[in-house]
Amino acid sequence: MTDEQKTRIFRMREQGMSYDAIAESLSLSKNTVKSYCRRNNLSGRRKQESDDAKPAEFCPNCGKPVRQIPGRKHIRFCSSACRQEWWNSHLDQVNRKAVYEYTCAYCGRHFTAYGNSHRKYCSHACYIADRFGGDPHE
Repeated sequence: MTDEQKTRIFRMREQGMSYDAIAESLSLSKNTVKSYCRRNNLSGRRKQESDDAKPAEFCPNCGKPVRQIPGRKHIRFCSSACRQEWWNSHLDQVNRKAVYEYTCAYCGRHFTAYGNSHRKYCSHACYIADRFGGDPHE
């Protein structure tokens, strides 16, 4: 790839042209253009500078800024670890829709479980006792 092609790729990406259009106009492969753009921070959609830009959003767990990528799903947390930590510490705010009420097939105790609509036993001990016999609380 020549220096002229590199500068043309840069200008075309600044104008918002796609990898396919650039590759076709410069007689290069799409993957060559794409990898060059990725190495030089020209990949993705180019951000339009404007006065009415959205204020930065921050992770509710750690407070780090969260970068939103245009055209993708809105993200709330900076990482999966932050998301898990926040949800585990704010269980009262979790809207659990799949909570089921059961009666244990072995001991007859009433219990609730989240996410499993076919559960039969209140604990592993009751399952073992019912399946293999014996007292589950020994």
